[in-house]
Amino acid sequence: MKSNTVTPYKNRLSKKEQVAGMFNHIAPRYDFLNHFLSLGIDRVWRRKVVKKLKENPPERMLDVACGTGDLAIATAKRIPDIKIDAVDIAAVMLERAGVKIDRRNLGFNVHLNIGDAEDLQFPDERFNAVTSAFGVRNFEDLEKGLSEMYRVLKKDGSIIILEFSQPRKGLFAMLFKLYFNAILPFIGRVFSGNNRAYAYLPESVNAFPERENFVKLLEQSGFKNSYYKTFTFGVACMYYGKK
Repeated sequence: MKSNTVTPYKNRLSKKEQVAGMFNHIAPRYDFLNHFLSLGIDRVWRRKVVKKLKENPPERMLDVACGTGDLAIATAKRIPDIKIDAVDIAAVMLERAGVKIDRRNLGFNVHLNIGDAEDLQFPDERFNAVTSAFGVRNFEDLEKGLSEMYRVLKKDGSIIILEFSQPRKGLFAMLFKLYFNAILPFIGRVFSGNNRAYAYLPESVNAFPERENFVKLLEQSGFKNSYYKTFTFGVACMYYGKK
């Protein structure tokens, strides 16, 4: 499924080139804006992913589109001796992740890799778990990315994906739509200095095949026992599947 109909910029570069450039530009303010714009709830969502991982703690994990490393760091802090490969397409984001990992003395646990989520540099059946937090909607070819995640996962391994969603009912859904589509892009533009990054955010979420539709994509990619769980009145979803 090509998802390049929604891109950060209106130019001739591929979606993945635009995404890498956008995140490299906003990397210095990325963590601040993430926590500020979500009122810190994004940390709670990541802890829920780690809690799910701890039900069957993996020895080796791959974190795809790892950004500045928040999910990899949260996992390494709570699952002793785990080995995590974290991969991202944006070099400056990885630099920020490296600083945070070194500050927490987690270099033994987390290894950073620059790379393309749709062409992973790892061998087949390498990992017990594959994760991604707020990254898959940025894939240029979503089905190819999921196929790669399936390929590197061991038999009986788990995939856990955390992604934004859209509340569907009631006053909260109406208020969130106003915040997400109008207020958030304005605040993000002011603090990040990037006119498109936080306008692209709601655009990419609105275009993403969420909930039941994404579960179908997981199943089409070969995953079984797939389901989703909503967080914070539907603002985010955790997707789970087994190989």
